[in-house]
Amino acid sequence: MGTSNGSSRTDFILLGFSDRPQLEHIISVIVFIFYIITLVGNTTIILVSYLDTQIHTPMYFFLSNLSFVDLCYTTSIIPQMLVNLWGPKKSITYGGCVLQFFFALDLGATECLLLAVMAYDRYAAVCQPLHYTVIMHPELCQKMVLIAWLGGLGSALILCSLTLKLPRCGHREVDNFICEMPALIKMACVYSKVIEIVVFALGVVFLLVPLSLILISYGVITQAVMRIKSAARWQKILHTCGSHLTVVSLFYGTIIYMYMKPHTSASQDEGKFLTLFYTIVTPSLNPLIYTLRNKDVKTAIKRILCI
Repeated sequence: MGTSNGSSRTDFILLGFSDRPQLEHIISVIVFIFYIITLVGNTTIILVSYLDTQIHTPMYFFLSNLSFVDLCYTTSIIPQMLVNLWGPKKSITYGGCVLQFFFALDLGATECLLLAVMAYDRYAAVCQPLHYTVIMHPELCQKMVLIAWLGGLGSALILCSLTLKLPRCGHREVDNFICEMPALIKMACVYSKVIEIVVFALGVVFLLVPLSLILISYGVITQAVMRIKSAARWQKILHTCGSHLTVVSLFYGTIIYMYMKPHTSASQDEGKFLTLFYTIVTPSLNPLIYTLRNKDVKTAIKRILCI
């Protein structure tokens, strides 16, 4: 344990693709571009949802929370990543690594629950249109968002405390761009069955259960849409639900593959590219998917800009 405590006072080395510096330069440019898109896109959605009273609806309340999660998530990771990619120094302090690890878990789990909440909102809007405002009243919306945030916080505290207690035996090299759980667990010099069980259990709670609820919601929505005779309303529902389903597919697909698969089934490089995808690409695509496919958001932006 003395070794573990000693190593906790030293910096960690984020390896990334340090053995391929030319690839790192290309990646750094891509990361920077996607980060700017993420900042602009998600900030726009938050501001539009707040400023335009005509879209003060549950859907945009949840969407603005999702955008805020994406902003916090990327900002907790990308600036440090860019510093390491641009400079010769690849280190991160122990405290910085812990914070990065904690916020990635917290915000990632929160997003899982938020996407499930958004699916329920779409179910209520499509399948119970006459009772929608009664079902999705502001107090319920606020409670569901609060549960999502607290659920993410609770899971992060559990996994962080268990992972950081593992003895590292002086190991300082994190074989990834960021301090995330699979890479930190690999640093440990002991095998922990407890962490494996907890990770699987929380994976079921925060990944498989929400995803199942989303699929059930959209199964019911599909049945309801098939009975709609109005082509205009049918198309609007498909556009709105299609945006959400696209985001769900991108987010859950990569996360489930990364965290629920056996750790030895893929190369480390594959894991690094997957990390880049759900850390960099997905948060930047969310606002683009929702705005490009959603007339309400585009109309609200035009109203605010007086176009």
